[in-house]
Amino acid sequence: MFDRMREDIKTVRERDPASRSDFEAYFLYPGSIAIRMHRRANWFYRHNMKFLARWVSQRAAHKTGIEIHPAAKIGRRFFIDHGTGVVIGETTEIGDDVTIYQGVTLGGTGKDTGKRHPTIGNNVMIGAGAKVLGPMKIGDNVKIAAGAVVLDEIPPNTTAVGVPAKVVRMNGERVNDLDQIDIPDPIQQEIDDLQNQIDELKKLLNK
Repeated sequence: MFDRMREDIKTVRERDPASRSDFEAYFLYPGSIAIRMHRRANWFYRHNMKFLARWVSQRAAHKTGIEIHPAAKIGRRFFIDHGTGVVIGETTEIGDDVTIYQGVTLGGTGKDTGKRHPTIGNNVMIGAGAKVLGPMKIGDNVKIAAGAVVLDEIPPNTTAVGVPAKVVRMNGERVNDLDQIDIPDPIQQEIDDLQNQIDELKKLLNK
């Protein structure tokens, strides 16, 4: 338990440049508090104390603005930055080293039964306001842009952008250390491609 607490504090300190101390990261960060309370709620849920599990999770939601169903499975070094408005559904599964920002929903579409929520791989970043809906899988090392709406599976080592989200590859290679600003705009890319085609046609006509 203490090793996990130290790991959580280290995760906050490494991923949030505004964090000034271990004490602050542990006691004052909503994401850290929500994850800590979720572990307690999940323990109650797995031991068939469903009422207590839900009570802890609702208390956490009231205290932090982050709603995590007690049945959700969350890996290690999970970091919620800011956190207000984050919702994580019952059958969500999250791998290790995942970062999500405020306003993210890992939810269902309302059409599925059983496994209704997404499975998130390792080392995934989900930008502010993004919605990942349905029982699809998000692969390892995926970056989901702020405001994206993901309704289909996203393969590993890619970036998803837009509404509905589409996969964007940068030069056909894995996107490394991508933040929420330096993400390629698929519409601008299409415009650039069209402009290049027009330029080529002009060259042919001028010959």
